Amino acid sequence: MKKILVANRGEIAIRVMKTAKKMGIKTVAVFSTADRNAPHVKYADEAVLIGEAPSNQSYLLGDKIIEVAKSLNVDAIHPGYGFLSENADFAEACEKNNITFIGPKSKAIKIMGSKLAAKEAVKAYDIPMVPGTDEAITDIAAAQKIAKEIGFPILIKASAGGGGKGMRVVEKEADFTSQMDRAISEAVNAFGDGSVFIEKYVASPRHIEIQVMADAHGNVIHLFERECSIQRRHQKVVEEAPSAVLTPELRNKMGEAAIKVAKSCDYLGAGTVEFLLDDDKNFYFLEMNTRLQVEHPVTELITNTDLVELQIRVARGEELSLKQEDLKIEGHAVELRVYAEDPLNDFLPSVGNLEVYKLPVGENIRVDNGFEEGMDIPIYYDPMLAKLITYGKTRAEAIQLMQQAIREYQVEGIQTTLPFGDFVCEHEAFRSGNFDTHFVKKYYSPEALKSKQEEEAKIAALIAVKQYLEDQKLLRVPTN
Repeated sequence: MKKILVANRGEIAIRVMKTAKKMGIKTVAVFSTADRNAPHVKYADEAVLIGEAPSNQSYLLGDKIIEVAKSLNVDAIHPGYGFLSENADFAEACEKNNITFIGPKSKAIKIMGSKLAAKEAVKAYDIPMVPGTDEAITDIAAAQKIAKEIGFPILIKASAGGGGKGMRVVEKEADFTSQMDRAISEAVNAFGDGSVFIEKYVASPRHIEIQVMADAHGNVIHLFERECSIQRRHQKVVEEAPSAVLTPELRNKMGEAAIKVAKSCDYLGAGTVEFLLDDDKNFYFLEMNTRLQVEHPVTELITNTDLVELQIRVARGEELSLKQEDLKIEGHAVELRVYAEDPLNDFLPSVGNLEVYKLPVGENIRVDNGFEEGMDIPIYYDPMLAKLITYGKTRAEAIQLMQQAIREYQVEGIQTTLPFGDFVCEHEAFRSGNFDTHFVKKYYSPEALKSKQEEEAKIAALIAVKQYLEDQKLLRVPTN
């Protein structure tokens, strides 16, 4: 494998290219007109313009990307995450054109891409699942009957969905019909498929995921868990590894279950098996993400591995050099997704110019970044600027360093999730490890963040005054 095209943009494109360069592999970037001056374009050995700013005219043009790859004698395509990373047709098209797709085979993407097909595949492996329907449903009357049998509250979920779209929690039967209607229309608009399934709503769950890696020689390992319960709008913002609540025994059980899920679809490469963990430490299979996850760096730091390198090696047909018994957890890592969003205004995207953009640096601080000072934030894509990751010998140390790094991260011109990350790290529920996916709903409000910022500004002002008075004393020269 001499040349890899990265079919993505921003921080993940650079992240993949860094490992490729380290391995002596040439890299090709693709970019839209909006990303003409983006860092990933400059970082690659070659770069090709593939279309206009909207992703359906650029980064989602699978055929065009394959055409570019063939014209530049590319051996493999790494899809990153988002865009074409979980598109089975694209993976198949790569295979047909003798280009290695750095990811699972299209069959595994298809199975795990449908929540119902995924449930069907893992059924034979005796993996715990949340009680619910076995097949997609659009008949409201039939769905209501099933919901009553399962017992309220229930969750309605789009079969083809993701990112919280087409998802509705129904607390009582009276609300069922209206919520079902809304979920179906949302699913049709977002995915072109109105089928939904119904499952028991786990009231106070934690979102725990297990990183797996599989080669073409039948070896599958897991690289422990990530805690991803701090979410807004069903999307993660703060992640950490390991989880504060897993015992070694539970970790082992969940790891073994994740390996079985990977085996159920002949998995290849890096994947993540997501579970819900309830109050009583029962876990339930949720879904499998058939790609590299945004939060993969926390796993890399606690296991001292390079997951992108493992992906490339496995895609080249190599056998995994790591055995399960070789892996152990060392230390703790926390990640904050730095989004161009306004936490004081319902996390709405914040577009504008990065007038000031300076990254924190230091031992055990990692920033996977995709932007530079002076750049405009494009409105066409996911609003993530970077990922801020800190590592410590203990969880408390990693959290403390995260707060320090947040304060050293300078951004002016737009709003970001940095203050929200600081709010989370400061909160007793997070520090104690006693939280679930409702953290934002329970504890966060713009008012709470404002009062925290005002308190900090007051303290800073008092310190400045005190320092000024001290300096004045020193400056007063006694006269004779």
